[in-house]
Amino acid sequence: MRGKFITLEGMDGAGKSTHIPDIIKLLESKGVEVTSTREPGGTALGEQLRVLLLNEAMHPETETLLMFAARREHIAKVIEPALARGAWVLSDRFTDATYAYQSGGRGVSATKVIELESWVQADLQPDLTLLFDVPVSVSVERLASARAPDKFERESSEFFTKIRNAYLDRAKNNPNRFRIVNSNQALDDVKLEVKKIILTV
Repeated sequence: MRGKFITLEGMDGAGKSTHIPDIIKLLESKGVEVTSTREPGGTALGEQLRVLLLNEAMHPETETLLMFAARREHIAKVIEPALARGAWVLSDRFTDATYAYQSGGRGVSATKVIELESWVQADLQPDLTLLFDVPVSVSVERLASARAPDKFERESSEFFTKIRNAYLDRAKNNPNRFRIVNSNQALDDVKLEVKKIILTV
């Protein structure tokens, strides 16, 4: 039986990565094999591209193309093989992040992203996407006290507003796949909300 594909999305500072260990533990307690991965990254080549993408200034379309190059490798080497053997794949970001960051934030044509998505992943889509949502002011405040920021984390509030709006539009247009998680509440409450959603998959 083919596995399930779950993605976690949200602005920088939304706290999504915090919940990955708990989701893995929950699924494994149900006897599920879990492959945990991330984008950009997930493969040896993808991790090298990640360093460039998070740190080097480049044209927005170059950034988009590199994201999809890393994603093609990721799908071929990690995601599809895991799903085929029945494992559940848990990915910290996937294509929705490109719609949010490169199209929403950078202004790359959504039509171009759609074309790349069709080429790179064919009909592959997540079974469930958790969108961790916080007000932009909360995201900026959290990032201010974080580790050394990458180039995305150093962006303006205006940039993050565009990203948040793009994510919320994606959720509105894909209601069967998305679940919006209010990440601006006590951590234990967020964990409980995430657990309830995962148990419905």
